[in-house]
Amino acid sequence: MRNGVQEVTGMVIKSMPVGERDRRVTLMTMEQGKLSFFARGAGKPGSPFMGVTRPFSYGKFSLFQGRDSYSLEGAEIVNYFEKLSADLVTTCYATYFLELADYYAREFAPEPGILKLLYLSFLALQKPAIPQLLTRRIFELRMMVTDGSYDALPPLYRGGREPGASGADCTYTWNYICTSPLEKLFSFSVTEEILSDLGKNVDASLRKYTDRKFHSLEILEMMNG
Repeated sequence: MRNGVQEVTGMVIKSMPVGERDRRVTLMTMEQGKLSFFARGAGKPGSPFMGVTRPFSYGKFSLFQGRDSYSLEGAEIVNYFEKLSADLVTTCYATYFLELADYYAREFAPEPGILKLLYLSFLALQKPAIPQLLTRRIFELRMMVTDGSYDALPPLYRGGREPGASGADCTYTWNYICTSPLEKLFSFSVTEEILSDLGKNVDASLRKYTDRKFHSLEILEMMNG
């Protein structure tokens, strides 16, 4: 920290107006976990803070620590992830990832794994070779693993239930997602049958370990039928 200004590396996960000119922004940071700051004048046309306070923006942020809150002094954005806004479905996937990260992250509790998972997931969403639904399932399961509240094995295959033809492959995929380095998570593909089984089991885990509905996910599922 220099002269009351702290520099953090992070991604904007939430941004909302405060009055007519300012914005309250929530960052997922490497150094301090989730934290919020005020961006004075960011809602004013032509403000240098307008672009850097948009969701998905990733880079270095300089924050002045006042008595009760942080204020934005400046930012150097490395990646705006503009392609995530190219179509509504992709935007909904990315917004859902931000919602889930916001749910699991804690204020001032460093968890660089969440930030890294967000970044890599956003890169994967932009790659046509990786099905976005698979990216979603990887993100959901690995986020639960990061939190420490998750099923070590697919929950629907317990209690004597038959896993079905793709059960062994689904279990292998589940274990791979839970244990592999983050850099290797988005480097494989699966059949539609395995992806369907994986999704049902991830949904079962989410129902067990989360206690809220995610607005962007509801919109996404409506669009996908």
